[in-house]
Amino acid sequence: MNDILNSPDAQDSFAVLPGAVHSPVILHVPHSSREIPAPVRDGILLGDAALESELDHITDAHTAELAAAAAEAAGLTPWRFVNRLSRLVVDPERFPDEREEMLAVGMGAVYTRTTHRAPLRPADVDPRPLVDRYFHSYARAMTEAVADRLTATGRAVIIDVHSYPTARLPYELHGDGPRPPVCLGTDSFHTPPELVSLAEKAFAGLGGVGIDSPFSGAYVPLRHYEREPQVAALMVEIRRDTYMKEPGGPVSPGFARLAAALTTLVDAVDEWTRSVGTLGR
Repeated sequence: MNDILNSPDAQDSFAVLPGAVHSPVILHVPHSSREIPAPVRDGILLGDAALESELDHITDAHTAELAAAAAEAAGLTPWRFVNRLSRLVVDPERFPDEREEMLAVGMGAVYTRTTHRAPLRPADVDPRPLVDRYFHSYARAMTEAVADRLTATGRAVIIDVHSYPTARLPYELHGDGPRPPVCLGTDSFHTPPELVSLAEKAFAGLGGVGIDSPFSGAYVPLRHYEREPQVAALMVEIRRDTYMKEPGGPVSPGFARLAAALTTLVDAVDEWTRSVGTLGR
């Protein structure tokens, strides 16, 4: 584990890509990369072929490119926060101090099981070196990015860009519900109804929009969570068959339609936040 602690600066593991100074929007892309540093790879039990297959299933492929396309086309360029490492290194959207249900399937902040519940790391692995090296720096930087938007514009709107497979994977605890082309994950404190409505309208032409199924919730840094009503958040989960060849193949013609829809959402959020002034309840 000393190799992990001595690996290149953890800040190289993510990118904060500036947008317009007056934009409150942060497109957060946490699961798009397949990159695993060599010291981390040494602690993974899978052989090369099995690891590539797991990356095909666990990676939200092409979501960084989707966010980039929307940022380029938007009237007011949103900010982007992009994870450069695979979620098999650490999952920045898990909370390591929280005894959450994903730990039951080996998918806490540091995964010990694969999407098909096979061993990924030893069950007794110490997650602290990975959490200390990668998780905390990511969380601090995301917290600072949100605080920066609050200072600059008086508000921050986090749009979490994800994808999910057409067929339920064994690790999914709540995967028996609807699997629409676009699933919107919401938070009772940080997701105003107006934000949901804007997203439903933006993605309406893609074949169906659902709420909180098969995935729910929206990411907000802990410093702001349930404390700062000027931070709004929405998770956008895109079913992969709508824009790519599953499980880990190239994009399809649907990618352009999704990029246009995400651009529409970003533009609508900018207009909405200017019109309401604040996001207070």
